[in-house]
Amino acid sequence: MTNGLAERREPLQPKRRGVAVALGLTVLLVVLALGGRRLGLFGSGTSANAAAGAPGEMPPMPVDVDTARRRSVVDAVRVTGRIEAEQAVELRPDEQGRIVALLFEEGQSVAAGTPLVRIDDALLRAQAERSIADRDLTRQQLARIRRLRADNAASPADLERVEAAARSAEAALGVLQLQIERSTVRAPFAGVVGQRFVSRGDYVTTASRLLTLQTTDPQRAVIEVPERHASQLRRGQPLDFTVASQPGRTFRAVVEFIDPVVQPGNRTIVVKAKAPNRDRQLKAGMFIEARLATGTRADAIVVPEDAVQPLRTANVIWAVVGGKASRRVVELGTRSQGVVEILKGVEAGELVVVGGLERMAEGMPVAPRPRTPAPDSAAAPPASAPPKP
Repeated sequence: MTNGLAERREPLQPKRRGVAVALGLTVLLVVLALGGRRLGLFGSGTSANAAAGAPGEMPPMPVDVDTARRRSVVDAVRVTGRIEAEQAVELRPDEQGRIVALLFEEGQSVAAGTPLVRIDDALLRAQAERSIADRDLTRQQLARIRRLRADNAASPADLERVEAAARSAEAALGVLQLQIERSTVRAPFAGVVGQRFVSRGDYVTTASRLLTLQTTDPQRAVIEVPERHASQLRRGQPLDFTVASQPGRTFRAVVEFIDPVVQPGNRTIVVKAKAPNRDRQLKAGMFIEARLATGTRADAIVVPEDAVQPLRTANVIWAVVGGKASRRVVELGTRSQGVVEILKGVEAGELVVVGGLERMAEGMPVAPRPRTPAPDSAAAPPASAPPKP
């Protein structure tokens, strides 16, 4: 029994020895590999150190940079608004009656005083004829009483009564003549006829709408400016605006009215600016996006807008100083398409990083490369609108 177990254990001993030898060889190879890498016996370690320039240093990271420049910037308020006619009215008749003639066409330009609508005045003319007869009769009576009074054949009271009757007849005739004149509706000012609301044969009263009339040149750009900008508003300020119907075109207006009262609902001030409209592209009621210039600084420092890294508590710009990245907390001023004004934190002429901001760290070695400007970047507009908080 014992001899049988011994015979079974003896074949297992050579296998254990083989496993131990394999483990020992593996450990020896690992130790030799680590020692060779440390001593520079392998090419990979030598090339890595050469690329880094020195042991323990990371290679410079290529970054796109641009230069902080001095440029004239314009402080401006960006708001929305509308176009309205300088004068606009819905015409209504002064006399009631049936319309016998429409003397205009919709969209027609008319001069001040042009007849537009004629209302039937036959009854008024008949009454005027009777009033003329009454007036003539009172004039004859007045002449006779005056002769009698000259001969002391009439009392002063008779003369006064006849004089009053003559004045009354003159006044009655004047009222009828005025009603006849007002039965023709005329243009109160030069403008363009808009939509009409009546047709020939309609019976109208003094409350009936007949047509619209408005001026077209110039027009008014109406905006509402937040009250915090009240001290910066003045007559003569330039107002640039765009409309959806004319993409790419900027219209220019000049401020001529600043409401002295702040609107209680939204705490804004109504501002109106006059805009030329010779080609009639600006129509009353159009929505506009406006930019009101409030001030100009001729020597401001500006950088490309993509150089600013907005964080939760501050705005950061990475500058390149001595081949290394320098973190700057900056204070921003006005901004426009593509550029932003720097009030504090960067000086003119410094290089700022505009590409690769997400990988930057303080003191990191960098390899700056000038960013290739876009074809239209040289004509970038001056900074204009203040950043929103």
